[in-house]
Amino acid sequence: MGNRNYAGIPEEYAQLSHAKVVLIPVPYDGTSTWQKGADKGPEAFLEASENMELFDIETRTEVYRKGIYLADAVTEDSSPEAMVEAVHQSALDFISQGKFVTLFGGEHSISIGSIRAFQESFEDLTVVQLDAHADLRPSYEGSTCNHACALHEASKTTNLIQVGIRSMDISELEHMDESKTYFAHEMHVHKDWMKQSVDQMGENVFITIDLDGFDPSILPSTGTPEPGGLQWYETLEYLKLIFENRNVVGFDIVELCPKEDEKSSDFLAAKLYYKMLSYKFAIE
Repeated sequence: MGNRNYAGIPEEYAQLSHAKVVLIPVPYDGTSTWQKGADKGPEAFLEASENMELFDIETRTEVYRKGIYLADAVTEDSSPEAMVEAVHQSALDFISQGKFVTLFGGEHSISIGSIRAFQESFEDLTVVQLDAHADLRPSYEGSTCNHACALHEASKTTNLIQVGIRSMDISELEHMDESKTYFAHEMHVHKDWMKQSVDQMGENVFITIDLDGFDPSILPSTGTPEPGGLQWYETLEYLKLIFENRNVVGFDIVELCPKEDEKSSDFLAAKLYYKMLSYKFAIE
């Protein structure tokens, strides 16, 4: 990522010693099966962040003043398994230092490593997944660390809640708890899904957001865009509800697949990340 500060913030807010927040970029795209380019996601996200206003109107805060440290990128790519372990160790390191740890991918397989770190560090962890895809295959194309397997381990080791799902293989049904799965085609009919899902969460929550969870009309730059996705204010309403009612211990955002002539997706990802930090620290 080079010598830079997140969003170009002043040096005093970018030092690890001061920062409450750590951001770990993971530019990895080793197992994606359609459009490549998620490895370029962190750079596009950081560039968009540098062109973003840092006063959040809704919360009336400048959350960067809490300190946001841009960590060295995890660049291990010798195998999916090695990448997952490198992410796991990097996240663990910063969690153990008492930081609010966030990650930006990269393809969704990076979340196997981040969820492992949080599951080991926090009791009774709930994982909330916003995604178009179930990602519950035990293995795919010879690896348990494929992007199609991103939430399989979490389905066995954590309280997994899946939101926005609208694409899956029939084999994934046996690994899915449908009472905690919110399918996209049902969400716009049953308006109480937000409160119902929050009620199913334990105290400690990790959020993983695959950007293809959004409708491609507002975020086209992702590897596998699916129609019928989440909208901007709907998503913010839901995230705010989680932050207000549960202890969000960290989050990751994945699957930005930037295009040279389409910057709105990069900017949505940048705003989403900053919004989530604003919700986290506005309630302190």
